[in-house]
Amino acid sequence: MLRGVPFDALVVLGCRVDGGELSHAARRRVERAALAYAELGAELVIASGGKSWQGQRECEVFARGLVERGVPAERVLQETDSLTTRGNAVGTARLLRGRPHARLGIVTCDWHMARALSLFRRLGLSVSPVPAASPRGPWRAALSRSLRERCALALDLVVTPLWLRS
Repeated sequence: MLRGVPFDALVVLGCRVDGGELSHAARRRVERAALAYAELGAELVIASGGKSWQGQRECEVFARGLVERGVPAERVLQETDSLTTRGNAVGTARLLRGRPHARLGIVTCDWHMARALSLFRRLGLSVSPVPAASPRGPWRAALSRSLRERCALALDLVVTPLWLRS
């Protein structure tokens, strides 16, 4: 259960969707965002992710899932251009430009959260974690995810400043 003040916006980071349906990870993210919306409220819920899987964009499937779980359709925005976590951050910043959204809740899998927060903060956004818990699984899968995220974070620390300068 979350406690505190409402978010100005919740940002649900995209991931694989299967044939227009939420994958397991996507379902956890959407359910966590809908729960955070119900518990704390938010002016907007942003479904972020432009990658298409079998003809369906992540953000479209996520938006539909959010509405099915009680988030009013008029509160859901779709960020349609991003293909990466860095793209999620940039696309969200672009979408919110000129809007007074000071406090963002980032909704993603717990193992992905540190890198996501780092990328959003590097763009000057004020973000708080709203993690979607991952089920306990084989230690090899957890190790693989951890190593992947650490390598990606290290790469982001080098690439993002260069990218922001261009």
